This record gives sequence, C-alpha cells and structure tokens, in this order.
Amino acid sequence: MPLITEITIFVLAAFVGFEVISKVPTTLHTPLMSQTNAIHGIVLLGGLIVVGLSDFWLDNLIGTIAIFFGTINIVGGFLVTDRMLGMFVRKPKPPASPGEGRASGESDTEEK
Repeated sequence: MPLITEITIFVLAAFVGFEVISKVPTTLHTPLMSQTNAIHGIVLLGGLIVVGLSDFWLDNLIGTIAIFFGTINIVGGFLVTDRMLGMFVRKPKPPASPGEGRASGESDTEEK
C-alpha cells in the first residue's frame, strides 16, 4: 500500500476517533476505559508477535515501542478505572458518639 494511502487512513481514523469519543456521555467513561484496556491488550500482543517474527532491526524497534506504550496504556487504564469505580463505593458510617442526638447543654447524668 502506498505511503500516502496509509497516512490518509491514519488521519481519517484520528478524526473519526476524536468525534466518536467526544460524543460519549460521562456515565459511559468507565466502561469505555475497560474496552480501551482490552484494545491495548491486542496492541501488546501484536507488538510481541512483531518482535518475535522479525529479523530487521527497525521491526524490532517498532515492536518494542508498541509493547512499551501498550503496557503503559493498560496499566494506566486499569488504575484510572479502579479509581473511578472507587468513587461509587459506599463509605461505612462512623459509630455514633455517646452524646449524639441530644440538645446542647444536656449531659449524660441528670441532676435532681
């Protein structure tokens, strides 16, 4: 495939990706991050295959870079997803203090 065709496909994919991602509502960001982690797992696997089957130094370099960036994206994506899901965890209620619920000025012992 000619280089100009590959560049054209890359630029069009970037524009389409930007338009699709910018239209995603905030409630779907966590599931979208999980899917992105799966996609970067495929990138990582592809980089491993390229490095394993290549004999040329440039192929090894490109595969190593793909493995490096794919790993960063997977780890970072899981950390962000975990942090976002942590926002929805209910925190336990603190135990009630002994004097709670009384009007100010009242004490535990009544004077008669």
